Amino acid sequence: MRENQLKKKIRSGKSAIGTFVKLIDPAVPELLALAGFDFFVLDTEHVAVDREQLTNIVRAADAAGITPIVRVRENQQVEILQNLDLGYAGVQVPNVDTAQEARDLVSYVKYTPLGIRGLSPSVRACGYGTCGVQEYINAANENTLVVSHCETKTCVENLDEVLKVEGLDVIFIGPMDLSQSYGVPGSPGNPEVQAAIETVTAKTLKAGKAVGTVAGTPEAAKKLIEKGVQYILLASDQGMIVKWGKTAIEAIQK
Repeated sequence: MRENQLKKKIRSGKSAIGTFVKLIDPAVPELLALAGFDFFVLDTEHVAVDREQLTNIVRAADAAGITPIVRVRENQQVEILQNLDLGYAGVQVPNVDTAQEARDLVSYVKYTPLGIRGLSPSVRACGYGTCGVQEYINAANENTLVVSHCETKTCVENLDEVLKVEGLDVIFIGPMDLSQSYGVPGSPGNPEVQAAIETVTAKTLKAGKAVGTVAGTPEAAKKLIEKGVQYILLASDQGMIVKWGKTAIEAIQK
């Protein structure tokens, strides 16, 4: 198992820039690597992706040298297991609202004695059975990045206890889902939502864990870095295509 360069960068105190991947063409990881992105998050929560597509995307990422993370559909043991067995370097998990849900998440990612992840050395992540089993277990427990979403009012209220859970690497703030949870859907700039975001950021940094969130523009990403945010998702592959395309067409038509 390769060293997780994204986790290494975060541990060193640096910020990493990624993007959400919603297109299922394996060329996308290659393009993102060429553009200089540190990582990407394949969004299986909002996009239909089958197992073959998942595998081809992670193969392309490994070949291109960009760290592949997968946002799973739910905090469920087999869901997390199957994605990690393909070789993804970490999971980003929605709707983790309590300390018990956070403990469950960590247990699904880690092998014994740290968790209950099912062990099958024949999977791609273990070189189809060619790796040393104990060496692989140790590497997986050390390398796999665990990203836990904080995107509800319930999570914000329970955050002190969530942050006590060992094994969480990143607390990811979802502004849109937070706005919905606070009763102002689609308005992440709402003062109450912004106050919640500031609270989550401050408490997470104080607890010694990394903060993650989204940035719509490079300028927004720079401001997040200044605040100590280390795991930044700059828009999405689809969003970049649409935004650049609209800007170019509008400039031509002027």
